[in-house]
Amino acid sequence: MKYCVLIIDGAAGLPMPEQGHKTSLEIAATPNLDAMAAEGSLGLVRTVPRGLEPGSAVACMSVLGYDPVVYYKGRASIEAGSMDLAIGKGEAVFRCNLVTVTDSRMQDYSAGHISSDESTKIIETLNETLGSNLIKFYPGVSYRHILKLQGHADALGAVCTPPHDIPGKTVAEYLPKGPGSDILRDLMTRSEAVLKDHPVNIARKARGELPATTIWLFWGSGQVPPMPAFKKVYGLKAAMTSGVDLLKGLAKMSGMTLLDIKGITDGPDNDNAAQAAGALEALKKHDLVVIHIEAPDEAGHEGDVKGKVGAIQKIDAEVVSRLRSWRGEDLRVLVMPDHPTPVSVRTHTPDPVPFLLWGKGIKANGAGRFTEAEAGKTGVFVEEGYKIMGQLVGK
Repeated sequence: MKYCVLIIDGAAGLPMPEQGHKTSLEIAATPNLDAMAAEGSLGLVRTVPRGLEPGSAVACMSVLGYDPVVYYKGRASIEAGSMDLAIGKGEAVFRCNLVTVTDSRMQDYSAGHISSDESTKIIETLNETLGSNLIKFYPGVSYRHILKLQGHADALGAVCTPPHDIPGKTVAEYLPKGPGSDILRDLMTRSEAVLKDHPVNIARKARGELPATTIWLFWGSGQVPPMPAFKKVYGLKAAMTSGVDLLKGLAKMSGMTLLDIKGITDGPDNDNAAQAAGALEALKKHDLVVIHIEAPDEAGHEGDVKGKVGAIQKIDAEVVSRLRSWRGEDLRVLVMPDHPTPVSVRTHTPDPVPFLLWGKGIKANGAGRFTEAEAGKTGVFVEEGYKIMGQLVGK
């Protein structure tokens, strides 16, 4: 038996009055997902345990079969792990977004989805101007980067707000606050002068694109306990493909092989077909493969209904179709979002998400479509999300 997990990041959502009270999944034309829903078992699962933040780190940890209550100790440390960045005793790491603040309001949490090449140049300049032996910036993917601090472990006590939680809001109310926040606020403030006339921003403005006006620091964490290897827990050799550092970090923490597939990004330009083909090819050497696609989540954060629906439809046509038609060894599939990213609120929510089990040995339970409402109608509900992996692989 072979297994595949397809994480359609942020695909779930809330009914939108202006869209006939439908969610993005209900609007999207998804003939392949719907056919699999009719042939398989559909239900709802809580991926974000009560009391934890509704982010992809927590939710994806659940999807991969690890209890976030036990293993989640901060998102920045997971992303640092994807860069092979060790966190020593007394050190702290923070997610460092490049953002656009206009008229004191958060205009864009991603600086117009700045490219990795552009942002790497900015991070290099930040290291030259603000960095030291105790302060170091590390480039990541697109707008997502890491700040590492030595001698400022107290900064982990600061209360920080993710920038994608405050679109259009006055940023002064959401700057880091509380114990240890001074160093974070100081770096954020000083970065503004560095970025104001940076060549990358001058070029972006000349092209009519949003500049990166400041850094935004959040999701701090220190050392984390090791997670047991996926093979040790589930007895399966696993691989993953994703365009974001977070999932790559989780793969490394769980001992999964990271697949190198050309054309994989964190946005709508992701080569879905290549990602699906590469993942299925990896099943020749692995027992289980995880396909993570970020595009629906990014569109949700942008408040872009058309973009989110389009991303879901592309995944159905270019990825799910290949899973349905695979003619290799017996295959069992789990399809689900990690969390909702409703277009109406433009950030994550902790609501349960639909999940679909399909393939060898899975019995149909009467669903007609892969939607939140259809999943709710089945009456199937998994309260502890990390147990969904066990349902897939029979553990």
